[in-house]
Amino acid sequence: MPGPEIRIKETEEIDLEGGYLIDGFPSVGLSSAIATESMIHTSRFRQAGIIDSDAFPAVSLVRDGAPNHPARIFVNGDLKVGIFSSYVTVHESMHRAVADAMLDWAGGHGVALIVSGVAVKIPGLESGVLAAASTAPARERLSGAGIGALAQGTVPGITGCLLNGGMMRGQDVVAILFHSASQHPDFGASVELCNAMSKLVPGASCDIGQLQDEARKAEKAIREAEDEARHLRDGMYA
Repeated sequence: MPGPEIRIKETEEIDLEGGYLIDGFPSVGLSSAIATESMIHTSRFRQAGIIDSDAFPAVSLVRDGAPNHPARIFVNGDLKVGIFSSYVTVHESMHRAVADAMLDWAGGHGVALIVSGVAVKIPGLESGVLAAASTAPARERLSGAGIGALAQGTVPGITGCLLNGGMMRGQDVVAILFHSASQHPDFGASVELCNAMSKLVPGASCDIGQLQDEARKAEKAIREAEDEARHLRDGMYA
């Protein structure tokens, strides 16, 4: 039986042919969402669309007096980089649907590489990152960026679904794996993730001097959205 539909509405023209898509949906912890939110604010991205579903928590984020969807698309046209950003954690039953929608959208826009990050527990990975890739060309990208490849292990959440989907479709996907001691946001992990993404996505970077302040703001906003959405989500999936 098909799951709830993921709807994507673009509000501006988007040209990412040969470019990059970064996954900012939190599925295991919030560090990846905070890292991408910081990148949005420090690398001059603009909002270019929304992502919605009947299965998403029913919540609006009001910023500067204007309502916003909790899941949005941000784009830097000069860099040809798009980010799927979400302020709420979708239920694990939606992980595959979100990944499939991301892969469909990336394929429709000619995206060359999808980059996702997830916190994992790998013995010996207390600092730094490892990565896994969906295709041989994507693994070559890792080698060129000087990022170590995961030999064996488990990649959970939306990131794992993106890897499997990319393998089946021939879409280059890189999963950046970092250590997090808990489900709480981790500034150090956010820095590691931003640095790794910057090696894979030319021109995209985080100002480390501003990242900690942006991370605090993003964490506060994400936690507020999570708190408001939690009782709705619990009722939806009870």
